[in-house]
Amino acid sequence: MNNQTKDKWDRHYDSCSFDTPLAAVVLRENQHLLPSQGESLDLACGRGGNALCLAENGLQVSAWDISESALKHLSLAAQKNNVTINTESRDVSERPPAPASFDVIVVSHFLERAQIDNIKNAIRHKGLIFYQTFIKDKVAETGPKNPDYLLDPNELLYFFNNWRIIHYREEGKVGLLDKGFRNQAMIIAQKP
Repeated sequence: MNNQTKDKWDRHYDSCSFDTPLAAVVLRENQHLLPSQGESLDLACGRGGNALCLAENGLQVSAWDISESALKHLSLAAQKNNVTINTESRDVSERPPAPASFDVIVVSHFLERAQIDNIKNAIRHKGLIFYQTFIKDKVAETGPKNPDYLLDPNELLYFFNNWRIIHYREEGKVGLLDKGFRNQAMIIAQKP
């Protein structure tokens, strides 16, 4: 595990207020697309808003993050909300999920292009990906500044171009910039 990265994220989460986190918009607004049962993963879960949402929808939930601080707070939130979430401190770049191990994977605010194929392979036949992260064509100075962690136009769509696209949204700098879903792209896709 990359200790420098782990320490950076532990410091970040130790400094956060830990109110109950919200799920990413892609999941929060599309919960109705989740299966009624199955195994799910909140990959690079951070504060775990996605994991809590998945558990509240009746799925078995694993939540992985490099930060033990984030996972500690997520475990407390799960206990408070009376849901079960299996947390694991894990650097997914070193230990990606096993093939065909999840029915649903949610990824938000995490982009490591070298892991896209591993994430796709980890989803079972007819399983779903809910993915949301920052784009280069953003309106505000939110998210990472390093372009390596920002999506090019339609890049997220390209990653899943041979899957069934259920929902895609990427507005960037088109139209009235003070309205809409800006700064990020989101996709929901089903594995063939």
